[in-house]
Amino acid sequence: MPSVAERIAADLEDEILRRRLDAGARFALRTELIDRFGVSANAINEALRILRERGVIQVKPGVQGGVFVAQPPPQLRLGAIDVWFRGLLADPVDLFEARSRLEDSLAGVAAERATPEDCRDLDWALEELREARDDPRRYLDVNLRFHSAVARAARVPVLAGMYESIVVLVRGTLVRAEFAGPGAAKVIDENITVHARIARAIRERDQAALAVALIDHRADLVRLPDSSRSPGGAGRDPDASHAIGASSTKDD
Repeated sequence: MPSVAERIAADLEDEILRRRLDAGARFALRTELIDRFGVSANAINEALRILRERGVIQVKPGVQGGVFVAQPPPQLRLGAIDVWFRGLLADPVDLFEARSRLEDSLAGVAAERATPEDCRDLDWALEELREARDDPRRYLDVNLRFHSAVARAARVPVLAGMYESIVVLVRGTLVRAEFAGPGAAKVIDENITVHARIARAIRERDQAALAVALIDHRADLVRLPDSSRSPGGAGRDPDASHAIGASSTKDD
């Protein structure tokens, strides 16, 4: 069970993310936090120590002091979901671009080698995607599960192992996931449809249909005005450049 200080630290970090506070923003006074949580000064001091060690806040003394945001966790947008991470040594955009490249390569091989059992795994993951459409964190987790099933279906153990390493890293460093605006539901529905097309193309061994579905899958990662903060962003994937323009009217 987490301690009182650990729970307070988690609540404060979640608030910083939810409010989308920039580095240097004044967050609170220590006395305000003591009153808000109704705990001892020692508990608040420990919570703030935890957040300082994570690099989330700075505590400044004096009349103009208080608790300030040091550096918000790195963030990017995956289609309709904004995600934040803690403790990543790599830029999350680069991490997810590597993930996307592996997914594309493994999907092509899976379309040659997938067994009926592999196809059933994909269908189960698709059903879970539909069930998780209202929960951004669960949706991201099931999305990873779907692509892990694709990786296994490719029957290239070393590459599948590399993909699983990325999945473990993502799950272990993810701090928060939330839907990006009121248009998220429509984008999620489109995303589920794209994944259904990928599964069908693998099942039918249809490389042409798979290639088109994968282009749409990459384009669906681009939902930011600054597309460089999304792993399918402009300048990263020439195949998706035309689709990026087509999806610009759907930006939140």
